[in-house]
Amino acid sequence: MAVEPIVLFDNGHHKCLMFDSLVTGEGVQSNQFLIVDGDHEALLDPGGDLTYTPLSVAASKYMNIREMDYVFASHQDPDIIGAIDRWIVHTKASIVTSKLWARFLPHLVSSYVTNQLSGSVYDRIISIPDQGAKVRFGDSHIQCLPAHFMHSVGNLQFYDPVSKILFSGDLGASLGGEDDHKPVEDFDNHIQHMIGFHRRYIASKKVCQLWANMVRDMDVAMIVPQHGKRFEGPAMVDRFLNWVSSMDCGIDLMTQDNYRPPVDFV
Repeated sequence: MAVEPIVLFDNGHHKCLMFDSLVTGEGVQSNQFLIVDGDHEALLDPGGDLTYTPLSVAASKYMNIREMDYVFASHQDPDIIGAIDRWIVHTKASIVTSKLWARFLPHLVSSYVTNQLSGSVYDRIISIPDQGAKVRFGDSHIQCLPAHFMHSVGNLQFYDPVSKILFSGDLGASLGGEDDHKPVEDFDNHIQHMIGFHRRYIASKKVCQLWANMVRDMDVAMIVPQHGKRFEGPAMVDRFLNWVSSMDCGIDLMTQDNYRPPVDFV
């Protein structure tokens, strides 16, 4: 059965598509994104082995997989970039990621793949500095925004100035909800699906406040996480910024009880 993407934006020349139902079995639900600008294409956080084949098949209806420009990776986790070796072999794409993870990603590439390349794996990786950078893409660009410690120490988010969509990675992620293909409508009810994840995986309220200050100065029409529902429209974007910047999480919640020698066997 063909997998149809959710159209987040389409002005005829520039498209942002979301695939949200490619993970089957025991994998956690995740969203994969395709941005098309004329004859240029980029995938954002395409995932690992669970999503490579269904994503490449589904996305091939909208792009020339072999000629793809970029694969953007917000951080190093397997559900973000676990299939990097396949994208390197089967496309001409450059892999865009934080400089912290650029030197580690080759560990995900087998020697079989390395032997098929004319150069080094490092030649295919674009390292983004901590302060972020703009990457030229078609007639526009994609902004790689600093989002460190959300949750990775070298974390990036991606902003598309044409669609005004902020692809927020794990920030804003929700788990266990229904109708993940739909935007959030009842924010207060949606908190229950976000709170556990954010308390555990986001480092501290301080980084959330600094991040929210940055985003408030940007023209953001939609925030789309890698897991779960998205936040559409100024009112819902503002609700999320206010919530995430006032939430205790990560080290804010740690006490001495979290750091004691274990007594139980597994």
